[in-house]
Amino acid sequence: LLVITVISMVGIEMTSFIAILGAVGLAVGMALSGTLQNFAGGVIILLFKPFKVGDYVAAKGYEGIIKEIQIFNTIMTTVDNKTIIIPNGGLSTGSMVNFSKEPQRRVDLTFGIGYSDDIDKARQIILDVAAKHGKVLPDPAPFVKVSELADSSVNFATRLWVNAEDYWDVFFFMNENVKKEFDKQGVSIPFPQSDVHIYNK
Repeated sequence: LLVITVISMVGIEMTSFIAILGAVGLAVGMALSGTLQNFAGGVIILLFKPFKVGDYVAAKGYEGIIKEIQIFNTIMTTVDNKTIIIPNGGLSTGSMVNFSKEPQRRVDLTFGIGYSDDIDKARQIILDVAAKHGKVLPDPAPFVKVSELADSSVNFATRLWVNAEDYWDVFFFMNENVKKEFDKQGVSIPFPQSDVHIYNK
């Protein structure tokens, strides 16, 4: 009653005051809603531990190493050293890939050779390169099979199991050294080509 009396004395219309009060209440409610959602998300993350500090994850369109888990936000560092702060509300409810959760990962690669090249020879080259690395696991055994007869190449699906921390080392090693061995042993790597025909009228 006192508030209403004061409002009337200063000349503010009651309808305007109610509208302002409603807008303020809505804004505060929305702010609290986001804050509470992030708080609840932080509790869920700390309780169920879908990831931990040091894990390499992809979430909310970002990918990097988890540096800190706070009650409202999670801090991530990308491979090019950018710091990303992600609210825990969305992080706890959205999809996420944790590349560090399992101790082993599979390296999936595709190598293409020409149709005139020897399939068995190319397969053996890929297997030999994998064996040279030393960090490719023998079990499950390396998988190298023809997966596609493409427009200009015969493609091999190559699947190698490694310890999670060795993934990128093996990935880059295989791409570089298979190319070198193909060149050395005369196995061609086709690339898309276009034929241009000119007709004289």
